[in-house]
Amino acid sequence: MSANETELTTAQAYLVLNALPNIGPITLNRLLTELGGDPRNVFTAGARKLESVRGVGPVISASITGWRELFDLAREEERMAQANVSFITTPDAAYPKLLREINDPPIGLYRKGSHSFDQPCIAIVGSRRTTLYGQSVAKKLGAELARLGFCVVSGLARGIDSAAHEGALSVGGKTVAVLGTGIDLIYPPENLALYRQIEETGAIVSEFPFGRRADRQSFAMRNRIIAGICDGVVVVESDVSGGSMITAKFAGEQGRLLFAVPGRIDQVTSAGCHQLIRDGATLLTGVDDILNELNYLDGLRPQAIPEKVRTQAGPVLAAAQLSAEEQKIFAGFAGGALVSLDTLADQTGLPVAQLSGTLMMLELKRLIVKRADGTFEARG
Repeated sequence: MSANETELTTAQAYLVLNALPNIGPITLNRLLTELGGDPRNVFTAGARKLESVRGVGPVISASITGWRELFDLAREEERMAQANVSFITTPDAAYPKLLREINDPPIGLYRKGSHSFDQPCIAIVGSRRTTLYGQSVAKKLGAELARLGFCVVSGLARGIDSAAHEGALSVGGKTVAVLGTGIDLIYPPENLALYRQIEETGAIVSEFPFGRRADRQSFAMRNRIIAGICDGVVVVESDVSGGSMITAKFAGEQGRLLFAVPGRIDQVTSAGCHQLIRDGATLLTGVDDILNELNYLDGLRPQAIPEKVRTQAGPVLAAAQLSAEEQKIFAGFAGGALVSLDTLADQTGLPVAQLSGTLMMLELKRLIVKRADGTFEARG
């Protein structure tokens, strides 16, 4: 490419603008709007014209006019080609439609994978330090939403995020991971296999250039994208100061539906969810709550909710919606028996900690109820 900035292609101009330091997305979008919508105009405008745009001062104009000293475009394009990464910009059809509507959309997203955001998205987020119950809920919600035709969006973090992605993948559904780093950096590193699975059938996206490492600011920016892509955000577990509370805040500001899963009152990891519920978030007990709030009509709902069938123990979801472990435990309620946790442990051979998480899932599905004396029974 010639040293002359005027020879930047439109795609290259977007890529350079996105990578420059000290320029936030609001200022970038304002520059594009006031200079005719063509990103190449930003590089030919000159310092005086650039600084006539609100929010642009000498530091930003110097970054734009001297961009070659700050960003190696040829190297970035080479790395994108080697990693099979594309850069989708706001005018592109593949750019998430809902994300365009937020106050500060990224002007572009690095994307690895072929998913084109052509189906409704729901985010599932939560704590990295999670419980077995939280992981079970996130994985089950991810699987059920994906089976219904939704794309499950999360942040590829440890804990709830990973469980949500895994749930969607377990039923062959679509899932998107939004990173708070450059798209070439896999964090946490133990999620390499999960990263590759998501890439094969969904997409990995990031607004950050190659090599950008995580910091507090980058994760907050990532969270606004997670909320911005989606129709609704589900918080499964979070303490009151967790990163998921930032995602919830963005969801509220962006006009997205916000759901929170209740947990034990003595668990710090549920304190954030309980606060959200007190503040007006919808208490979530299952995917029906999401569908009711979204209120899809005609052909907009991805597919119908599977009907329930009955057994001797009472109503139960179709077998495809119960895991083998859930079916094994639920069989212990045949005939209307009242069953204690210890009795179930003896019957199934499962550890009590694992049983507790699965029983909570059966409660969330409204199949069993816990009595005041601590025993469980099937709902009639």
